[in-house]
Amino acid sequence: MTATSPASLPGPPSSRPTARGVAAGAAWGGALLYLVFLTLLLGGAPRASAAVQALGVVLAAALLVGLLGRSPLSVLALTLTGSVLALAVSSDFAPGRFLSFLAADVALGFVVASRSWRSATAGALLSLLVQSAAVGGFAHRPDDMTATGVVALLAMTVSCTVGLLARERRQHAVSLRSKEVTEAVTAERLRIARELHDMVAHSIGIIAIQAGVGRRVIDTQPAEARNALEAIETIGRETLAGLRRTLVALRQADPGAGRQQEPLAPTPDLAGLERLVAMTADAGVRVELHRRGEQRRLPPDIELSAYRIVQEAVTNVVRHAAVGHCWVTIGYGVEELHVQVDDEGRGAPDGPGDTGFGITGMRERVALLQGRFSAGPRPGGGFRVTASLPLPPLHEGAGAPEEAR
Repeated sequence: MTATSPASLPGPPSSRPTARGVAAGAAWGGALLYLVFLTLLLGGAPRASAAVQALGVVLAAALLVGLLGRSPLSVLALTLTGSVLALAVSSDFAPGRFLSFLAADVALGFVVASRSWRSATAGALLSLLVQSAAVGGFAHRPDDMTATGVVALLAMTVSCTVGLLARERRQHAVSLRSKEVTEAVTAERLRIARELHDMVAHSIGIIAIQAGVGRRVIDTQPAEARNALEAIETIGRETLAGLRRTLVALRQADPGAGRQQEPLAPTPDLAGLERLVAMTADAGVRVELHRRGEQRRLPPDIELSAYRIVQEAVTNVVRHAAVGHCWVTIGYGVEELHVQVDDEGRGAPDGPGDTGFGITGMRERVALLQGRFSAGPRPGGGFRVTASLPLPPLHEGAGAPEEAR
């Protein structure tokens, strides 16, 4: 016998269908009350004035408010029917009795605003035909017929115009929401692309160099080849672990993901630059790291961006500069964090006019933080990457940064 987990046991029935049914019943119950009230009203119509009759029909239409949001076409048909019946049984021939069609005009506006173009067109034609026939059949004088027809046509035009404006406003709001969702998805994809590029590019570059070293010395210096293979294994395992953590983070928003998830590693920050320097040294490029100013903890987004900028710039030195030395300077200022990476290599990593995905990603990171970025040849030869990231104000009581030596 198979045990059933608590998560798979059927829960209590949802109350939403019941609430929906009650709301629908109340809406159609209001329509029934409208017919009853209209019957009682029209029973005393011969003894009432035209204004009282029209006002009573319009007030009775308030019972259809619950049905208006569900089926405005049904409300339009009911109000048109009620108005025509009121005209048929009335003994007062004053033009004011046609004011009962105001309720139908309101329903027509809701049809135009909330239903398809086919339904809106059908509702407008139905209202036009019924009101035109009512004006032509119940107006006793030609002057009354003309004036009442013009007023009825203007009222229908106004209701349709208001419905169209509401329809366009709703569609515009939907379009804006869709655009915001699209922009958010695009921004998230770019963020993930930058993270994956910055995480993998550095490791793959070092692995490629270590593999080349091992291939060249495997016959003459087996010990060096063994060290290179060990470095490749270590960096490969760390890279796979980082990718696994990234995928776990991306799946955390999935409700179907398992509850038991491996803990995420801390977000890379400037404190991890020493390890980055050691990994780069194993690839044959010595990095001189200089920190200036008062070192302090910065917001995580600034720490991560600064680390990734240094990582990508050093990776470019390893892969493209063809030198064994570079300088990294981290300057802690009062208002900005200054990052600079210099080398004496061959200049632009990917040739003139092509900055590659790495420099593009660095520029995007700096732009998201409202900072300044530049990457290009140094005056004395080589290549320089600089980034200035705005910092939040220091807390009261915190000392100002020390002057850079």
